[in-house]
Amino acid sequence: MDIQIRKALESDLDTLLTFEEGVVSAERPFDSTLKEGKIHYYDLLDLINSDLAELVVATYQEEIIGSGYAKILKAAPKNKFSAYAYLGFMFVKPSFRGKGVNKLIIEKLFAWAKSRDVKEVRLEVYDENIAAKKSYEKVGFKPLVLEMRLGIN
Repeated sequence: MDIQIRKALESDLDTLLTFEEGVVSAERPFDSTLKEGKIHYYDLLDLINSDLAELVVATYQEEIIGSGYAKILKAAPKNKFSAYAYLGFMFVKPSFRGKGVNKLIIEKLFAWAKSRDVKEVRLEVYDENIAAKKSYEKVGFKPLVLEMRLGIN
């Protein structure tokens, strides 16, 4: 399968917004704090146009089948590194899952981060999202900290 990874373009926005809906739908069962109705996680135009971020899409026969971004963030003073790349918006169309698309996207984002001399990459994943956790572990990610919550109405 000849999958290509390229920088996202403003002309990809409609597809990317559909992917964002897919991410939100997939994550709703894991997060009772998400408000009802349509929500947006990302400022996609900012990610496309920012010098500190790289939003990429995976294509197969010119069809956009996946997405992901890396954004350089300032590290906390406690860390050994001054900045890290945060990954997000990892989405692959259901019919293309299990074919290595996510791995290709992550490799492209790793290369982008390395080209900016960033040596640390982080992401967030819901603890109960076993499939996503396994996907990230396949490319070398390890759990770091578990954030916990409690509503106290």
